[in-house]
Amino acid sequence: MIQQIDYLVIAPPLVLALAAGLVLLLDAFLPARPRTRGVLGLVTLAGVLVSLAFVLVQAAGGGTPRSTFCVPPSLADPATAQCSFVADRFTLVFAGMVLVAAVVVVLLSMSELAGGGIPVGEWYFLLLCTFVGAVTLPASRDLIMLVVALELVSLPVFALTALKRYDGRSSEAAVKLFVVSVVSTAVMLFGVSLLYGIAGTVFLSRLGAVFSGQAQAPGVALVQGDLPAVGTVGVVLVVAGFAFKIAAVPFHSWAADVYQGAPVPVAALLSVISKAAGFAGLILVLAAALAGQAATWVPIIAVLAALTMTAGNLLALRQRSAVRLLAWSSVAQSGYILAPLAVTVTADGGTAIGASMAYLVIYAAMNLGAFAVVMLVSKTTTRNELDDYRGLVFRRPAAGLALAFCLICLAGLPPGLAGLFAKVFVFRELVEGGSGWLALVMAVNTVIGLYYYAVWTARLFASAPQPEPTPEPASRRTFPATLPAIGIAVAVAVLFSVAPQLVLDVTALSAFG
Repeated sequence: MIQQIDYLVIAPPLVLALAAGLVLLLDAFLPARPRTRGVLGLVTLAGVLVSLAFVLVQAAGGGTPRSTFCVPPSLADPATAQCSFVADRFTLVFAGMVLVAAVVVVLLSMSELAGGGIPVGEWYFLLLCTFVGAVTLPASRDLIMLVVALELVSLPVFALTALKRYDGRSSEAAVKLFVVSVVSTAVMLFGVSLLYGIAGTVFLSRLGAVFSGQAQAPGVALVQGDLPAVGTVGVVLVVAGFAFKIAAVPFHSWAADVYQGAPVPVAALLSVISKAAGFAGLILVLAAALAGQAATWVPIIAVLAALTMTAGNLLALRQRSAVRLLAWSSVAQSGYILAPLAVTVTADGGTAIGASMAYLVIYAAMNLGAFAVVMLVSKTTTRNELDDYRGLVFRRPAAGLALAFCLICLAGLPPGLAGLFAKVFVFRELVEGGSGWLALVMAVNTVIGLYYYAVWTARLFASAPQPEPTPEPASRRTFPATLPAIGIAVAVAVLFSVAPQLVLDVTALSAFG
């Protein structure tokens, strides 16, 4: 039997893969001239925009789920659909967010590569490969494709981190990221193998039916809430593997060193795109495959969320480096995103997942804006510490106001309504789900977070700016692509501030079709 492939469904990752191949060919045959860097950057940007256009076309069709790479009807269980790739509203929301973030990352990469010293062709090829994995992952509906897509997100980032040659911090960051990722993958694969051994299938829909007691597992009868000890170990290991990917406590210690040692575009990629991919995979496994065993993993998620937001905020208080502060802030934000997943048993699972996704989308926009300004400032400073931002509003009004707006949104203060409503969404789900203690922990951590965001924002408006640093050589000056990156990120943030309820409505409807 010939496998029928719906090419429109797989068009977004397919376009990115073709663009990656085209970048490699152009890099091999085009002459080594300064213009070549711009050409490869534009080809990469065009590939991302075309992929985003396909996502928008699928969304314009009403978000009706479409699938491909399915088990033939003659072999499949008629009670559950068994497809490896599904494009539903959940997929489209995550893919759209990833691709919009990818546009900003590519623009930041143009700025990073303008000074030379980094192989351009390899950089854009690895970047596109990461985007392929990030767009494929939310559409993955079997454990094998899920793991492969997650590793496709992770593996190119090792090389991207180390491509700044002869930089000891970049090499150290790449080694740390590699070791942590390998360990997390091994842990997660062990857990996946245990789940497969119990259920006898890799498809998430079939796993969900087996673990909820609606279908018979080979050799073992399961009912909802009844899981063998080996199955509990499998669930814990899978959650631990994803906790590495999203930098959740106690698997968070790599984040600050890697963010600081990596080039700023790679730090932005890790903070937004890689984190979004990790959350997409975690939500898929928990809500689609293990929903029937929520009593096992909900307490684990609740404890992880509380520890993650607390550790991230407390460690951020001590930071003087802008990138390290954003790194620990990102860890704290992971705790806020995790929190609604801990009430999917007592609350409406769809709205709880929608609250997590809404917070993730709004966080991504704010963090991208902050990283874009941090990259702009890093071109004229050596250490990129918070004191380097003193009086930025007076020296560079657009960049200073953009960073202030993003920080206020991350803190959840007016006029940053996007961040405020994002936290309200999460609080509402926690309270309605009966998890008052977690809502209290989040409230305390929100107050802690206000401090370091306010301190950084106050420096931007300081009345006595420091003297301008000595200008860098021409090859190190900021490439004009940084300004569009800031503009896109801030425009998305402002849009979400104007209509934050729209974000919640879209994401709440996206729970797997």
